[in-house]
Amino acid sequence: MTAIACLRILLTAAETAGASVPPAHVEAAADLYLKHRWKHPRRYGVVAPLAFVLADTKAEKLDPEEMQALAIELETSLFPGRKSGQVCLMTFEGDENAVLQFASLSQGELAGLMAGRGYSGAPGHVQVITAEEIRAVPSAPPEAAIAPQAKPAATAAPIEAPPKAKPAPAKPAVAPVRPVAAVQPPKPAAPLTTGWRAIYHLPTESVVGAVLGHKADLAAPRPEEDGELLARDLTGLNDAQFGFPTVKTGEGALFLPLSFWNLTTPASQEAYKRRLSRYPLDLQPRLGATVYDTPREPSMGLLQQIRAFLHGSFAYIDLCISDPNFPVNTLPGDIASSITLELRDEPDAERIKAIALFASRQSVYRAKGVHQGVLGVRNAKELDACRAAGLGYVTGLAVSALLDKPPALGANPADALPLQAA
Repeated sequence: MTAIACLRILLTAAETAGASVPPAHVEAAADLYLKHRWKHPRRYGVVAPLAFVLADTKAEKLDPEEMQALAIELETSLFPGRKSGQVCLMTFEGDENAVLQFASLSQGELAGLMAGRGYSGAPGHVQVITAEEIRAVPSAPPEAAIAPQAKPAATAAPIEAPPKAKPAPAKPAVAPVRPVAAVQPPKPAAPLTTGWRAIYHLPTESVVGAVLGHKADLAAPRPEEDGELLARDLTGLNDAQFGFPTVKTGEGALFLPLSFWNLTTPASQEAYKRRLSRYPLDLQPRLGATVYDTPREPSMGLLQQIRAFLHGSFAYIDLCISDPNFPVNTLPGDIASSITLELRDEPDAERIKAIALFASRQSVYRAKGVHQGVLGVRNAKELDACRAAGLGYVTGLAVSALLDKPPALGANPADALPLQAA
């Protein structure tokens, strides 16, 4: 199981004409990005100008969202202030020989592929990836409906030539009609890789909102690389839109997870912004961002930067922490509306101890006007510990399974938890 692909970088005609950024600089920027993001055991190498071969021994195909992060990074760093569309990436997935053949295509041939004209080489899976979109294009050229060219008349027939058959009556000069290839039925939409967990208010025993979760977290820890986290967050922002039609009415908050460190990077901010620009404006009063991987002592400048970026799209900002002794007393009260303790994968006794320590600082949180929550509550014992400590908001396996859509708001007795998909 190895994914092998060729990554080509196509500069737009306008940029190529302007030649303000030499192709060698673009290649160097892409190489630097891949060096930091495409780490062992994955491999990559430059095989031609603006062409990289990528290999991943643990995947069957490349993640286009991760490649889109590269497109955004290149466009933002190389062409700041320009309208989007300066850089286009194209990925080709096929056998090794086909991948190397694709690497040798000229920029003009790539432009033809991007326009849907295909190319004459071996077939493969081709995707056009820009900061704005990801779309598949055919690798093979379409059937050309061209009339056969008449052969030039011979100046003199050889004496030995046999007599020619009487020519058929002339036909109108119309290109022959070729059979049209059968239209393939559209592939079914890929199943969502995310779901929703209920946010439960312990004092009133009611569901008050939902937070987006990733199904991959049920089997493995969250990835650590910024590129993987960005791709994961962008997938979550895309998937969340499928849940919006089910929550047009009501007051419950919908929290979407975003990486702390990616929220501090201009290129990643631009990627988030493009996704968030598709969201309905009337939903903004109910949207919350839960900023995970918040460090124990975050820079005030970074926090203010994150708040300024999120403020236009989200009504609530939640800082998701892992240290129950987080120094909330050093934060201005307007930085976040809530702070949530994400329980670590530790023995039960350590998790219960973390809940108690987090709850012991309730007076400080109240003085700041900041709500407290606990994320990742996995059993009734931990749920009881949160209730006994006076904590209000909880979510996790003990509250609900990962649901296909945000749960209905309202009273749900604690003895009926966890909520399950209908």
